[in-house]
Amino acid sequence: KAFRYAIPNEYYTDLHIRKYGFHGTSHRYISARAIELLKLPRNSRVIICHLGNGSSLSACVDGKCVDTSMGITPLDGLVMGTRCGTLDPAVVEFICNRKNMTATEVLTMMNKKSGLLGLAGDSDMRNVTARYDAGEPDAKLAIEMWAYTLKKYIGSYAAAMGGVDAIIFTAGIGENHARAREWATDGLEFMGVKLDKEVNATAHGEVKISAPDSKVQVWVIPTDEELAIARDTLALATGK
Repeated sequence: KAFRYAIPNEYYTDLHIRKYGFHGTSHRYISARAIELLKLPRNSRVIICHLGNGSSLSACVDGKCVDTSMGITPLDGLVMGTRCGTLDPAVVEFICNRKNMTATEVLTMMNKKSGLLGLAGDSDMRNVTARYDAGEPDAKLAIEMWAYTLKKYIGSYAAAMGGVDAIIFTAGIGENHARAREWATDGLEFMGVKLDKEVNATAHGEVKISAPDSKVQVWVIPTDEELAIARDTLALATGK
Protein backbone atom coordinates (compact mmCIF):
# COMPACT_ATOMS: atom_id res chain seq x y z
CA LYS A 1 0.00 0.00 0.00
CA ALA A 2 2.88 2.41 0.61
CA PHE A 3 4.71 1.88 -2.68
CA ARG A 4 1.76 1.71 -5.11
CA TYR A 5 0.27 4.68 -6.92
CA ALA A 6 -3.52 4.92 -7.31
CA ILE A 7 -3.43 4.58 -11.11
CA PRO A 8 -4.78 1.69 -13.21
CA ASN A 9 -3.15 -1.64 -12.38
CA GLU A 10 -1.82 -2.10 -15.93
CA TYR A 11 0.74 0.66 -15.39
CA TYR A 12 2.11 -1.23 -12.42
CA THR A 13 2.04 -4.68 -14.02
CA ASP A 14 3.26 -3.60 -17.49
CA LEU A 15 5.56 -0.68 -16.68
CA HIS A 16 6.39 -1.36 -13.01
CA ILE A 17 5.42 2.18 -12.01
CA ARG A 18 5.68 2.36 -8.22
CA LYS A 19 7.67 4.10 -5.50
CA TYR A 20 11.23 2.84 -5.35
CA GLY A 21 12.86 5.45 -3.15
CA PHE A 22 16.54 6.39 -3.05
CA HIS A 23 19.31 6.70 -0.44
CA GLY A 24 18.45 3.11 0.45
CA THR A 25 21.98 2.20 1.50
CA SER A 26 22.08 5.12 3.92
CA HIS A 27 18.64 4.44 5.36
CA ARG A 28 19.43 0.75 5.88
CA TYR A 29 22.74 1.53 7.59
CA ILE A 30 21.14 4.11 9.89
CA SER A 31 18.16 1.90 10.78
CA ALA A 32 20.47 -0.94 11.81
CA ARG A 33 22.82 1.38 13.67
CA ALA A 34 19.92 3.06 15.48
CA ILE A 35 18.62 -0.24 16.85
CA GLU A 36 22.12 -1.11 18.04
CA LEU A 37 23.03 2.30 19.46
CA LEU A 38 19.68 3.28 20.97
CA LYS A 39 18.93 -0.24 22.24
CA LEU A 40 15.45 -0.04 20.80
CA PRO A 41 12.92 -2.81 21.46
CA ARG A 42 11.31 -4.94 18.75
CA ASN A 43 8.76 -3.16 16.56
CA SER A 44 10.36 0.19 17.36
CA ARG A 45 9.31 3.05 15.09
CA VAL A 46 12.07 5.23 13.68
CA ILE A 47 12.01 8.15 11.24
CA ILE A 48 15.30 8.69 9.42
CA CYS A 49 15.98 12.14 7.95
CA HIS A 50 18.68 11.87 5.27
CA LEU A 51 19.18 15.57 4.59
CA GLY A 52 21.66 16.84 2.03
CA ASN A 53 21.46 18.54 -1.34
CA GLY A 54 19.24 15.59 -2.13
CA SER A 55 17.02 14.62 0.81
CA SER A 56 14.65 11.84 1.77
CA LEU A 57 12.85 10.50 4.81
CA SER A 58 12.11 6.90 5.66
CA ALA A 59 9.73 5.35 8.14
CA CYS A 60 11.17 2.18 9.69
CA VAL A 61 9.47 -0.42 11.88
CA ASP A 62 11.69 -2.99 13.58
CA GLY A 63 14.60 -1.91 11.37
CA LYS A 64 12.71 -2.33 8.09
CA CYS A 65 11.66 0.54 5.85
CA VAL A 66 7.88 0.72 5.39
CA ASP A 67 7.73 4.05 3.54
CA THR A 68 10.02 6.64 2.00
CA SER A 69 9.52 10.14 0.66
CA MET A 70 11.10 9.73 -2.79
CA GLY A 71 9.08 8.01 -5.49
CA ILE A 72 9.80 6.40 -8.84
CA THR A 73 12.46 9.11 -9.21
CA PRO A 74 14.35 11.27 -6.67
CA LEU A 75 12.18 14.28 -7.62
CA ASP A 76 9.36 13.40 -5.23
CA GLY A 77 9.16 14.28 -1.55
CA LEU A 78 11.00 17.05 0.27
CA VAL A 79 12.12 20.48 -0.89
CA MET A 80 15.79 19.93 -1.77
CA GLY A 81 18.78 21.86 -3.02
CA THR A 82 17.68 21.90 -6.67
CA ARG A 83 14.55 19.68 -6.66
CA CYS A 84 11.04 20.94 -6.03
CA GLY A 85 9.77 17.86 -4.23
CA THR A 86 6.12 16.83 -4.27
CA LEU A 87 3.75 18.88 -6.42
CA ASP A 88 0.62 18.39 -8.51
CA PRO A 89 1.73 16.48 -11.66
CA ALA A 90 -0.72 18.54 -13.73
CA VAL A 91 1.71 21.44 -13.26
CA VAL A 92 3.91 19.83 -15.94
CA GLU A 93 1.23 20.06 -18.63
CA PHE A 94 0.23 23.55 -17.49
CA ILE A 95 3.79 24.88 -17.84
CA CYS A 96 4.26 23.09 -21.17
CA ASN A 97 1.21 24.83 -22.58
CA ARG A 98 1.90 28.27 -21.13
CA LYS A 99 5.68 28.40 -21.67
CA ASN A 100 5.88 26.33 -24.87
CA MET A 101 8.27 23.89 -23.17
CA THR A 102 8.55 20.13 -23.58
CA ALA A 103 7.83 17.78 -20.69
CA THR A 104 11.53 16.91 -20.59
CA GLU A 105 12.45 20.60 -20.27
CA VAL A 106 9.96 21.08 -17.43
CA LEU A 107 11.22 18.01 -15.57
CA THR A 108 14.80 19.22 -16.00
CA MET A 109 13.76 22.54 -14.47
CA MET A 110 12.08 20.77 -11.56
CA ASN A 111 15.14 18.58 -10.95
CA LYS A 112 17.97 21.05 -11.48
CA LYS A 113 16.63 24.59 -11.10
CA SER A 114 14.06 24.32 -8.31
CA GLY A 115 14.08 23.74 -4.54
CA LEU A 116 16.26 26.16 -2.59
CA LEU A 117 17.90 27.24 -5.86
CA GLY A 118 14.58 28.14 -7.45
CA LEU A 119 13.24 29.89 -4.37
CA ALA A 120 16.37 31.67 -3.13
CA GLY A 121 18.81 31.51 -6.04
CA ASP A 122 21.26 29.25 -4.17
CA SER A 123 21.23 25.50 -3.51
CA ASP A 124 23.68 25.66 -0.58
CA MET A 125 21.83 25.58 2.74
CA ARG A 126 24.71 27.41 4.46
CA ASN A 127 24.43 30.38 2.11
CA VAL A 128 20.64 30.42 2.29
CA THR A 129 20.84 30.33 6.10
CA ALA A 130 23.18 33.34 6.14
CA ARG A 131 20.77 35.26 3.95
CA TYR A 132 17.87 34.13 6.14
CA ASP A 133 19.68 35.61 9.14
CA ALA A 134 20.16 38.83 7.17
CA GLY A 135 16.40 39.05 6.70
CA GLU A 136 16.18 38.37 2.96
CA PRO A 137 12.55 37.49 2.07
CA ASP A 138 13.44 34.88 -0.59
CA ALA A 139 15.77 33.06 1.80
CA LYS A 140 13.17 33.22 4.58
CA LEU A 141 10.54 31.66 2.32
CA ALA A 142 12.95 28.95 1.16
CA ILE A 143 13.86 27.96 4.72
CA GLU A 144 10.25 28.02 5.87
CA MET A 145 9.11 25.83 2.96
CA TRP A 146 12.02 23.44 3.50
CA ALA A 147 11.15 23.01 7.19
CA TYR A 148 7.38 22.93 6.65
CA THR A 149 7.58 20.10 4.12
CA LEU A 150 9.97 18.14 6.31
CA LYS A 151 7.71 18.43 9.35
CA LYS A 152 4.70 17.35 7.29
CA TYR A 153 6.48 14.13 6.38
CA ILE A 154 7.64 13.51 9.94
CA GLY A 155 4.08 13.97 11.19
CA SER A 156 2.53 11.79 8.50
CA TYR A 157 5.01 8.96 9.09
CA ALA A 158 4.41 9.11 12.83
CA ALA A 159 0.67 8.82 12.13
CA ALA A 160 1.16 5.93 9.69
CA MET A 161 3.28 3.99 12.21
CA GLY A 162 1.03 4.78 15.17
CA GLY A 163 3.72 6.85 16.84
CA VAL A 164 7.47 7.31 16.74
CA ASP A 165 10.20 6.22 19.15
CA ALA A 166 13.16 7.97 17.56
CA ILE A 167 14.04 10.54 14.91
CA ILE A 168 17.51 10.31 13.34
CA PHE A 169 19.28 13.05 11.39
CA THR A 170 22.02 12.10 8.95
CA ALA A 171 23.88 13.17 5.75
CA GLY A 172 25.44 16.56 5.00
CA ILE A 173 22.77 18.88 6.38
CA GLY A 174 21.39 16.42 8.90
CA GLU A 175 24.80 15.83 10.48
CA ASN A 176 26.32 19.30 10.26
CA HIS A 177 23.59 21.95 10.35
CA ALA A 178 22.29 22.43 13.90
CA ARG A 179 19.88 25.18 12.88
CA ALA A 180 18.31 22.92 10.27
CA ARG A 181 17.70 20.21 12.89
CA GLU A 182 16.10 22.82 15.12
CA TRP A 183 13.87 24.08 12.32
CA ALA A 184 12.90 20.49 11.47
CA THR A 185 11.71 19.72 15.01
CA ASP A 186 10.33 23.09 16.07
CA GLY A 187 6.60 22.71 16.77
CA LEU A 188 6.72 18.93 17.21
CA GLU A 189 6.42 19.14 20.99
CA PHE A 190 2.85 17.83 20.72
CA MET A 191 4.39 14.55 19.49
CA GLY A 192 6.70 14.38 22.48
CA VAL A 193 9.71 15.72 20.57
CA LYS A 194 11.88 18.11 22.58
CA LEU A 195 15.37 19.15 21.54
CA ASP A 196 18.24 19.96 23.89
CA LYS A 197 19.31 23.09 22.05
CA GLU A 198 22.70 23.36 23.77
CA VAL A 199 23.66 19.79 22.91
CA ASN A 200 22.26 20.18 19.41
CA ALA A 201 24.34 23.31 18.77
CA THR A 202 27.62 21.46 19.33
CA ALA A 203 26.66 17.96 18.18
CA HIS A 204 29.39 16.00 16.41
CA GLY A 205 29.40 12.33 15.55
CA GLU A 206 26.85 9.99 17.13
CA VAL A 207 25.01 12.19 19.62
CA LYS A 208 21.63 12.17 21.32
CA ILE A 209 20.26 15.71 20.95
CA SER A 210 16.85 15.32 22.56
CA ALA A 211 16.15 16.78 26.00
CA PRO A 212 16.06 14.42 29.01
CA ASP A 213 12.27 14.79 29.24
CA SER A 214 11.65 14.23 25.52
CA LYS A 215 9.34 11.27 24.91
CA VAL A 216 10.94 10.73 21.51
CA GLN A 217 14.67 10.17 21.19
CA VAL A 218 16.34 12.49 18.67
CA TRP A 219 19.82 11.61 17.44
CA VAL A 220 22.49 12.62 14.98
CA ILE A 221 24.10 9.53 13.45
CA PRO A 222 26.60 9.97 10.61
CA THR A 223 25.82 7.70 7.69
CA ASP A 224 28.40 5.28 6.30
CA GLU A 225 27.22 4.09 2.91
CA GLU A 226 30.68 2.78 2.02
CA LEU A 227 30.69 0.46 5.04
CA ALA A 228 27.19 -0.75 4.19
CA ILE A 229 28.26 -1.49 0.60
CA ALA A 230 31.39 -3.29 1.84
CA ARG A 231 29.29 -5.46 4.15
CA ASP A 232 26.90 -6.33 1.32
CA THR A 233 29.82 -7.15 -0.97
CA LEU A 234 31.38 -9.39 1.67
CA ALA A 235 28.07 -11.16 2.21
CA LEU A 236 27.70 -11.80 -1.53
CA ALA A 237 31.31 -12.93 -1.91
CA THR A 238 31.17 -15.35 1.03
CA GLY A 239 27.57 -16.44 0.63
CA LYS A 240 26.76 -15.41 4.20
